[in-house]
Amino acid sequence: MKNRVVITGLGVVAPNGVGLDAFSKAIKKGESGITFHQELADLNFSCCIGGIPQISEEKKLEYLTPLQLRGFNSSGILYGCMAGMDAWRDAGFKIKESSKLDFDTGTIFGTGTSGVEKFREAIYKLDEGEVKRLGSTVVVQTMASGISAFLGGILGLGNQVTTNSSACTTGTEGILMGYERIKNGQAKRMLVGSCSDSGPYIWGGFDAMRVMTYKHNNTPKQGSRPMSESASGFVPGAGAGALVLESLDSALERNATIYAEILGGNINSGGQRDGGTMTAPNPEAVKRCIKDAVINANISVEDIDTINGHLTATSKDGLEIENWTKALDRNGDDFPYINSLKSMVGHCLAAAGSIESVATVLQLKDQFVFPNINCEDVHPEILKLISEKKIVKKVLKTELNIAAKASFGFGDVNGCVIFKKY
Repeated sequence: MKNRVVITGLGVVAPNGVGLDAFSKAIKKGESGITFHQELADLNFSCCIGGIPQISEEKKLEYLTPLQLRGFNSSGILYGCMAGMDAWRDAGFKIKESSKLDFDTGTIFGTGTSGVEKFREAIYKLDEGEVKRLGSTVVVQTMASGISAFLGGILGLGNQVTTNSSACTTGTEGILMGYERIKNGQAKRMLVGSCSDSGPYIWGGFDAMRVMTYKHNNTPKQGSRPMSESASGFVPGAGAGALVLESLDSALERNATIYAEILGGNINSGGQRDGGTMTAPNPEAVKRCIKDAVINANISVEDIDTINGHLTATSKDGLEIENWTKALDRNGDDFPYINSLKSMVGHCLAAAGSIESVATVLQLKDQFVFPNINCEDVHPEILKLISEKKIVKKVLKTELNIAAKASFGFGDVNGCVIFKKY
């Protein structure tokens, strides 16, 4: 007998809202969190806009102690700790240092690059021969599993504590890995999510690749334009999303609030074959990922009411829509509603899948579809495939039962998760 898996807690640190309430209000209003950053201009970036969560020094102290913050310089770990701790509290649990070790709960919390600012700081000190002045927290701030190590210790988790890393698919993959663990009876609860550092040392490589927009330095909020004919590249973002997954039995036993149920999903790779490359998805693998997610969730393609796509505002948006239409065998007016959170927060890289999944779950809980902003001019190639009314431009109050969330990442890796209203 496999366990049913539900979501009992959410946490989010996003460019357009820090905390669940602020984020929920922002996505319903279609508020952008993209701003101009002088630091990027000073470093000769072509794209000088990005989405960075706004967090005061006082706010940091609500999550980490002065001792933990001494010499701390890892934005991704900070975002992840905040989102993870918020999700834990939202699920009805307390956080205390003396809590009993919890062997029923673990965390799979992903990232792309951890503590790049701290790493840079350490390199300069080492180059100056100051190895003794590095401090005792360099390792935990720069190791890939730093975020899961922090959360595991703060919450006293005794089940699997690990960090996954699969580029833009990281968050979606982490959700499915945690789901499998609970479904198979290896854990009662899993805190899952992902985080991404902000700033030039993460974003510079993408600027060099010329995949980020350079046309909106004077109009930052209009820069991220998924599915739009005038899209000119993605806008970088940062932050973290977190979800507490729990067996239905455990959630009911403690009378927890249930946001939604996870029905299943799929993770695969295109192997960088048949049109797939390090940076472009293999269309056959993408379609198979979606189809297999539907089979794994034990639903039919007609059951999907809304899709939160990967949709980055690059030339691949049209191909993604085509892959969805073929995988679901649905097009025109028959296609589900579709949106991209990246229009408001940019592409949050390793954090994208988890932040976007939080948004998807909120849609099911509150019965709405958040708007795609900056999509006044839908790409004509997309309009040949699906009806324009399926691309929501103002918040839509409607009945939703099942939502699909997909991520397609660097390295030709794919993930698709199916959520259901509880």
